[in-house]
Amino acid sequence: MYRALYRKWRPAVFSDVAGQPHVTETLMHEVETGKLSHAYLFTGSRGTGKTTCAKILAKAVNCLHPVGGNPCGECEICRGIDDGSVLDVIEIDAASNNGVDNIRDLREEANFTPARAKYRVYIIDEVHMLSIGAFNALLKILEEPPSYVLFILATTEVHKLPPTILSRCQRFDFHHIPPESIAARLQYVAEQEKIDLTDEGAVMIARYADGALRDALSLLDRCSARGETITEEVVGACAGIAGKEYLFRMADCIASQNAADALRLIGELHASSCNMERLCVELTEHFRNLMVTKVVRDPQNLIICSKEDLRSYHDQSECFTLESILHVLSVLGDMTANLKRGLDRKIETEMAVLRLCTPSLSTDPDAMLRRIAELERRIETGIVPAAVPEIKESVPVFVEQTPAPEKEAVAAPAAAKSEPTPQKPPEPDVKAPAAAKSENALYKLWPEVLLILKETSKPLSGILVGSTATVSGKVLQINSANAALPQMLEIPLYKDAIRKAVKKISGLEMQISVRDAKQEAKKTDPLQDLISKINNLKESEG
Repeated sequence: MYRALYRKWRPAVFSDVAGQPHVTETLMHEVETGKLSHAYLFTGSRGTGKTTCAKILAKAVNCLHPVGGNPCGECEICRGIDDGSVLDVIEIDAASNNGVDNIRDLREEANFTPARAKYRVYIIDEVHMLSIGAFNALLKILEEPPSYVLFILATTEVHKLPPTILSRCQRFDFHHIPPESIAARLQYVAEQEKIDLTDEGAVMIARYADGALRDALSLLDRCSARGETITEEVVGACAGIAGKEYLFRMADCIASQNAADALRLIGELHASSCNMERLCVELTEHFRNLMVTKVVRDPQNLIICSKEDLRSYHDQSECFTLESILHVLSVLGDMTANLKRGLDRKIETEMAVLRLCTPSLSTDPDAMLRRIAELERRIETGIVPAAVPEIKESVPVFVEQTPAPEKEAVAAPAAAKSEPTPQKPPEPDVKAPAAAKSENALYKLWPEVLLILKETSKPLSGILVGSTATVSGKVLQINSANAALPQMLEIPLYKDAIRKAVKKISGLEMQISVRDAKQEAKKTDPLQDLISKINNLKESEG
């Protein structure tokens, strides 16, 4: 019968254990010198070698001919432990034997001397699953066991063990196995099994395994079943990390704030039976990768993907600010919680995506930081049109320009009728009524413009609170003391919103400019005024 690779290639000696030299060297020295502890605690994440080292240690302490702290693997004890005929090494799964009665049975058995081996070894896997009563029952014999009893406890969640248990064990922490160690082991196994594995494929498997050699061997087993050369593409297809184009499409929709395409994409995924919770998890992982790409100079060791996908991550991360990515991750975190208690998961997903595509709908600090960061990025990168400053500088020209001939012809008789003398009035007096008429007319309509903006662009409406407006020719000049308004109108979207609102009210196409009331207030230098007053005072005294 075919045996899985992780079972077939499980290390038989400490020397074969990959990536845990701080554990294996210490255990080999203890076995060689005979300075053994009565209780060991092996902790660490899955697939790092805890149970493997426990079995090797159980054989090494009972081996008739140990070699440098390793079991020989040839004596009757080693072979008996491997085939299960030696009953002095007992493996207990604490997940299914976690009651007080199970530990009491263990205590009664521990009173009997070993039948064939030197030590009776108890390997308790997933020991954190024991109940409180079971821990209390284990405590006494763990503290003072018979001289021929050895305990080896293994767990992935050491924080769940009582301090009284921890203090009575010699603890060994198993680290994540480095990717290069996993890749080297995979190449060795592939060579022995006649599997065609490329170096890039081995590295890809090692990165996907996340420090667990057992997971890496299982994935190699799955890839080898395809019967072809194992490359990065084959590993990506078998591991399920390929074919995620829809995540990049969704991220593009969020970056461009295209809510319509985002909703259509959700509809397509839902129609193809995509689970909305799974989509949320994948989007979170996608934006996590964008965040890493944005922050880390060499992210290839932190992101599990092909080289092509890594380039795609890098290109797409340029479309986001770090604040935007953090805001997206925050919304996706809330979406995960809402999906579990919401009635319709598709609607919850659509609502979350709408918030991501329309930051103005959110008023939380993360959304505000995102909007500010986007504005700063557009200004710094030069996305703002260069014609905006020119319009501001040309405003005074429009204010002082001569009215059109038709208007002047109409205004002149009116001015002549109002003057008692036949003398022609000065030119400034002729201009003043026309300019005043235009400014007063639009000033009366400005509140109606603000009402329209309140419906079409709430952020802009909030900035324009307390503002007024005047017209000079074809230029609409906004008077506001809000310092954020000039920067906001550098974004074409907001300037177009004002232009459309003005056209809807008055039917006129206007150019939009801003006059900062604070800047005009600063035109008069207080220091110069003070100097002038002092000089006038001196002249009067002189």
